[in-house]
Amino acid sequence: MATYVSLINFTDQGMRNVKDTTDRLSAFKAMAEGLGVTVQSAFYTMGKYDIILTLNGSDEAVATAQLKVGSLGNVHAQTLRAFSPQEMKAMLDKLP
Repeated sequence: MATYVSLINFTDQGMRNVKDTTDRLSAFKAMAEGLGVTVQSAFYTMGKYDIILTLNGSDEAVATAQLKVGSLGNVHAQTLRAFSPQEMKAMLDKLP
Protein backbone atom coordinates (compact mmCIF):
# COMPACT_ATOMS: atom_id res chain seq x y z
CA MET A 1 0.00 0.00 0.00
CA ALA A 2 1.26 3.46 -0.88
CA THR A 3 1.30 6.45 1.46
CA TYR A 4 -0.01 9.87 0.46
CA VAL A 5 -0.04 13.30 2.07
CA SER A 6 -3.01 15.53 1.18
CA LEU A 7 -2.71 19.28 1.66
CA ILE A 8 -6.25 20.59 1.79
CA ASN A 9 -7.83 24.03 1.59
CA PHE A 10 -11.44 24.96 2.17
CA THR A 11 -13.30 26.40 -0.80
CA ASP A 12 -15.65 29.35 -0.28
CA GLN A 13 -18.46 26.81 0.13
CA GLY A 14 -16.39 24.86 2.65
CA MET A 15 -15.79 28.00 4.70
CA ARG A 16 -19.48 28.92 4.64
CA ASN A 17 -20.16 25.47 6.10
CA VAL A 18 -17.06 25.24 8.29
CA LYS A 19 -19.08 24.19 11.34
CA ASP A 20 -19.69 20.87 9.56
CA THR A 21 -16.02 20.17 8.84
CA THR A 22 -15.48 17.52 11.52
CA ASP A 23 -18.65 15.73 10.38
CA ARG A 24 -17.42 15.89 6.79
CA LEU A 25 -14.07 14.45 7.88
CA SER A 26 -15.83 11.54 9.58
CA ALA A 27 -17.89 10.93 6.44
CA PHE A 28 -14.72 11.07 4.31
CA LYS A 29 -13.01 8.50 6.56
CA ALA A 30 -15.96 6.12 6.23
CA MET A 31 -16.16 6.58 2.45
CA ALA A 32 -12.40 6.14 2.07
CA GLU A 33 -12.39 2.97 4.15
CA GLY A 34 -15.07 1.57 1.86
CA LEU A 35 -12.65 2.10 -1.03
CA GLY A 36 -9.74 0.48 0.80
CA VAL A 37 -8.09 3.72 1.92
CA THR A 38 -6.99 4.23 5.51
CA VAL A 39 -6.81 7.76 6.94
CA GLN A 40 -3.68 7.46 9.05
CA SER A 41 -3.82 10.98 10.47
CA ALA A 42 -5.80 14.18 10.11
CA PHE A 43 -4.81 17.62 11.38
CA TYR A 44 -6.50 21.00 11.12
CA THR A 45 -3.75 23.55 10.60
CA MET A 46 -3.11 27.26 10.56
CA GLY A 47 -1.22 28.78 7.65
CA LYS A 48 -1.24 27.92 3.96
CA TYR A 49 -3.32 24.74 4.38
CA ASP A 50 -6.48 24.13 6.40
CA ILE A 51 -6.19 20.34 6.78
CA ILE A 52 -3.38 17.83 6.32
CA LEU A 53 -4.19 14.14 5.90
CA THR A 54 -1.98 11.10 5.58
CA LEU A 55 -3.58 8.25 3.66
CA ASN A 56 -2.67 4.66 2.87
CA GLY A 57 -4.08 2.86 -0.14
CA SER A 58 -3.63 1.97 -3.77
CA ASP A 59 -3.16 4.70 -6.36
CA GLU A 60 -6.63 4.04 -7.78
CA ALA A 61 -8.38 3.96 -4.40
CA VAL A 62 -6.76 7.19 -3.17
CA ALA A 63 -7.49 8.94 -6.48
CA THR A 64 -11.12 7.81 -6.34
CA ALA A 65 -11.52 9.03 -2.76
CA GLN A 66 -9.99 12.39 -3.66
CA LEU A 67 -12.25 12.77 -6.69
CA LYS A 68 -15.33 11.90 -4.65
CA VAL A 69 -14.56 14.40 -1.90
CA GLY A 70 -13.51 17.07 -4.40
CA SER A 71 -16.77 16.73 -6.31
CA LEU A 72 -18.69 17.82 -3.18
CA GLY A 73 -17.18 21.30 -3.51
CA ASN A 74 -16.01 21.93 0.07
CA VAL A 75 -12.28 21.44 -0.39
CA HIS A 76 -9.42 21.54 -2.87
CA ALA A 77 -6.60 19.06 -2.30
CA GLN A 78 -3.03 18.74 -3.43
CA THR A 79 -2.03 15.12 -2.89
CA LEU A 80 1.57 13.95 -2.79
CA ARG A 81 2.94 10.40 -2.94
CA ALA A 82 5.13 9.93 0.13
CA PHE A 83 7.96 7.45 0.66
CA SER A 84 9.22 6.12 3.98
CA PRO A 85 12.95 6.23 4.72
CA GLN A 86 13.06 2.47 4.06
CA GLU A 87 11.36 2.90 0.66
CA MET A 88 13.77 5.71 -0.22
CA LYS A 89 16.76 3.57 0.82
CA ALA A 90 15.55 0.74 -1.43
CA MET A 91 15.34 3.17 -4.36
CA LEU A 92 18.77 4.62 -3.61
CA ASP A 93 20.27 1.14 -3.42
CA LYS A 94 19.30 0.65 -7.07
CA LEU A 95 21.35 3.63 -8.20
CA PRO A 96 24.75 2.97 -9.79
